[in-house]
Amino acid sequence: MSDIQHLLAIDDLGEDLRSILEWAIQYKQDPEPDYDFRPLDELSIGCIYEKPSTRTRVSFEVGVHKLGGQPLTLLKGDIQMGKSETIADTGAVLSRFLDGITYRCFGHDMVTTLSENSTIPVINALSDKHHPCQAAADLMTIMERNPTLEGERVAWVGDGNNVLHDLMLACAMLGVDCIWAVPEGHEPAEDVVERATKISEKTGALMIETNNPVDACKNATIIYTDVFISMGEEHLTDKIAAFEGFQVNEKLVSHASEGFGFMHCLPAHRGEEVTDAVIDSANSIVFDQAENRMWAQMAILTYLCNPAAFQAYIELY
Repeated sequence: MSDIQHLLAIDDLGEDLRSILEWAIQYKQDPEPDYDFRPLDELSIGCIYEKPSTRTRVSFEVGVHKLGGQPLTLLKGDIQMGKSETIADTGAVLSRFLDGITYRCFGHDMVTTLSENSTIPVINALSDKHHPCQAAADLMTIMERNPTLEGERVAWVGDGNNVLHDLMLACAMLGVDCIWAVPEGHEPAEDVVERATKISEKTGALMIETNNPVDACKNATIIYTDVFISMGEEHLTDKIAAFEGFQVNEKLVSHASEGFGFMHCLPAHRGEEVTDAVIDSANSIVFDQAENRMWAQMAILTYLCNPAAFQAYIELY
C-alpha cells in the first residue's frame, strides 16, 4: 500500500503541483483535443459522499466521463461503510473492484483510514480539515489570469477552515503570498500553519495572519471568502457573532489592487459573508473557480491513476 499515492491534503502533491495545474489549463484550453486520449479508459472511479454536494459530485462525474472512465457515485445510504462495515474493510473491498476512490466526508481521520487500507489512489474530496481539490481549482484559476503567479497576493477573509488550510498550503508551494484575516478564536489549525510556513521558507512566499480584514485586503490581487459557518456546524449559532466586520463588501474590497479577483468556493450565503455587489461584480471569478474544479480534478485523477498518460500529454506540449 505504501507505493500508492493518495491526495489527502494539497501538499501531498509536492513539487508536482505546478505541472498538474499547467496540465489542467492546457487540457482545458486545447483547441484540438485528441478524443482518443482517454487516460481513464476501462477504469472505474468510486465517488463516496457523506455530505451533499453540487460542484464536487457533478465535476467528478463529468470529469471522469470525459477522461473515458466510469464514475460510480456511492451516497451515504448506498454502502455499509461506517455502519455494518468498518472503513478499513470497505477500503480493502473497494480496492478489489475500483481503480480509484474519491471521498467527501466529515472527519479527516476517516479519509486517512480509508487511504491506509486501500491499494488504489484515494482522493480527499473534502474533509473537516482539508479540501485539496478546491485549492487546486483555486490556484488554477489564479494561474489562468497570471501564468507565472508573480506579484500575486491572496487575501482570505473569514473562518480558519479546511478551505483556508489547503489554500495557504498551495500558495506556499507555488511561492504566492497569502495573508488571512480571521476573528480571534477562529484561527486555522496550528499544524497546518506550521506546514505552510515551512514550505514558504523554501519558496519565498509570505504567510501572514491578522485579525484585521482591511490589513489583509490592502493591495491584494485576490480576495477570497467562504461561509462563516461550515456544513456540519449549523448548530453553532453563536459563532456568527464573531464575524462582525468580516463581510466582503464594496468598502472592504476598495483596499485591494486594481483589477483584483474575487473568489468564493460556493455555495455563498449572499448578504452574510459577501454582498451581491461584490460577488456579481466584474471582479468576481467565482464561476471560473467552480468550472475549474472539474479540470483540476481531471488532471489529478490522471496524475494519480495513470501517471504514464499524464506524462505523455505533457510531452505533447
